[in-house]
Amino acid sequence: MDAGLLLLCDHASNRLPARYGRLGLDPSEFERHIAYDIGAEIVTRTMAAILKVPALLTTFSRLLIDPNRGARDPTLVMRISDGAIVPGNATVDDAEVAHRIASYWQPYRDRIDVTLDAMIATGRIPAVVAMHSFTPSMKGVARPWHIGLLWDDDSRIAAPLLRALAKEPYLAPPAERIGDNEPYDGALPGDTMDTHATRRGLANVLIEVRQDLIRNDADASAWGVRLAQVLAPVLRRPDIAVIRHHGSRAGRPARRLSDLEFSP
Repeated sequence: MDAGLLLLCDHASNRLPARYGRLGLDPSEFERHIAYDIGAEIVTRTMAAILKVPALLTTFSRLLIDPNRGARDPTLVMRISDGAIVPGNATVDDAEVAHRIASYWQPYRDRIDVTLDAMIATGRIPAVVAMHSFTPSMKGVARPWHIGLLWDDDSRIAAPLLRALAKEPYLAPPAERIGDNEPYDGALPGDTMDTHATRRGLANVLIEVRQDLIRNDADASAWGVRLAQVLAPVLRRPDIAVIRHHGSRAGRPARRLSDLEFSP
């Protein structure tokens, strides 16, 4: 396993184990972003096939437990998600949360560690890229970006990738369509990137694509092709396959690459 990249898709699935039924929700709720990152699975699988790299994807809905949250994060098991009350989570107790952590959250996190250990053991230091998707609007506020790159204090992938994306015709004009630490800040303590990439000193970035652009398989595949093509030369940079401990901005104001060296 000597590939120089591990792809992650933390919110790939909207499925639930049979014992949980639908957590008391209407089936339509599982087609919404509250259950999974729409389109992210196909984007991830397409990128993995083109780049010939391993990918780890979850097999359970974030409504059960969010694998991208720290074990002590208050949003680990959501009782209300974007206006939807989740009956099966409303009265969940500590014992049930511990069961979900041990049965679903921890095995995914452990698999990331085992995979990264195996990759590092080959002598080639891997980068880590997590694929997510975001809603076109949140709480009535439109999100103009087509794609966002989330990063902490390590800009080794984010900076050159932002420059490369700014040259892509499907994202022109870049100032309106490419988000730099948008629609969220990339410094989230305990998330998969913080735990498995930042703390290890591995080059990393979290990529968010707007969900209306990848809602069907054909569009998601097309974005997977685009991202694989633009990411490949970035991964060949010599500074990527190096362990560097940059620390974390968690708890501090969000940064933008415009604060550093980025200019389209």
